[in-house]
Amino acid sequence: MHVPFLDLKAHHSAHRRELSEAIHAVIDASAFAGGPFVTGFEDDFACFCETRHAIGVGSGSDALWLVLTALGIGPGDEVITVPMTFIATAEAISRTGARPVFVDIEEATYTMDPAALEQAVTPRTKAIIPVHLFGQMADMEPILKFARARGIPVVEDAAQAHGARYDGQRAGSLGSAGCFSFYPGKNLGALGEAGAVVTKDARLADRIRSLRDHGQVRKNHHAEIGWNCRMDGIQAAVLQVKLRYLEGRNEWRRKHAAHYARALEGIAGLVLPTCDPSRTQVSHIYAIRVANRKTFMHHLETRGIGCAIHYPVPVHLQEAYASLAYRRGAFPVAERCAAEFVSLPIYPELTSGQVDAVVQAVTSALRTTPVYA
Repeated sequence: MHVPFLDLKAHHSAHRRELSEAIHAVIDASAFAGGPFVTGFEDDFACFCETRHAIGVGSGSDALWLVLTALGIGPGDEVITVPMTFIATAEAISRTGARPVFVDIEEATYTMDPAALEQAVTPRTKAIIPVHLFGQMADMEPILKFARARGIPVVEDAAQAHGARYDGQRAGSLGSAGCFSFYPGKNLGALGEAGAVVTKDARLADRIRSLRDHGQVRKNHHAEIGWNCRMDGIQAAVLQVKLRYLEGRNEWRRKHAAHYARALEGIAGLVLPTCDPSRTQVSHIYAIRVANRKTFMHHLETRGIGCAIHYPVPVHLQEAYASLAYRRGAFPVAERCAAEFVSLPIYPELTSGQVDAVVQAVTSALRTTPVYA
């Protein structure tokens, strides 16, 4: 049986009529850049995230950069984050002129290790960005406690955590702001590029709204130098439709993750993802760990099972960040995970038969080739 890693055609087919109607409504209104469709989505997404404000922007990368800029972060400053993330987290820091400072991740959850913050903080630290990786939130309580004691804002990178919870609180609602990506493959994905910032801080929200629109405070009046980071009307209209189904789709993701866990539990040569009981994850990525990854993935691919790697090179070892002078071994947990992660198919439209096919292929691969010491 062929099981694609991601099936966006199946994802959109069930709501094709609604999506088409939403797009045509934008065309009929000629509301393509900002406007009522963006405002409508912002209102709905703020409500969903249990925050007061949502600001639609052009991408998740824009969201991170805009928040850091709005917080006044710039050259000479430092921002602490993790190396196990997509490079956009660090890029947003660099675009402000600040320096990314990395800390390692927890072995169990793959998110920021709060115990590592003490050694990384300096008088130049102006923000902390925990990354809610693979659909599970970072351990926010000790991170927030550490930051509040030092007057440091916490910015949540929630690009992979739409709808996740920590002690009952939504992703994006705990820190000074939360940043979301709506890249098409995300749990809530656009039909192109889009992102959002959510916050409970009215002043921060107003500044981000201005910065995303060339620093305008009103038409043709620019209080500062901003940039064009606006969300377009078609993406907003599409996202407003898809948001109505997000809770149900996240539940299907959790069911498929539970199916994998039951079927693969206790198999030698395999490390399964775990979820802290204080957190409700949304299974954006289902990343298992094996040692002989190349052989393992080749076996899955020959059986028609799509798989991927998130992420094969931690950010501190990327050529783009060679100037930071981190060396291999600096963050052993992140580096070990980067060498062992294999992401299995995990999306709402998977059938039980497809999940069983993935399980059978994984079991077969582990049985035929010793892949974990």
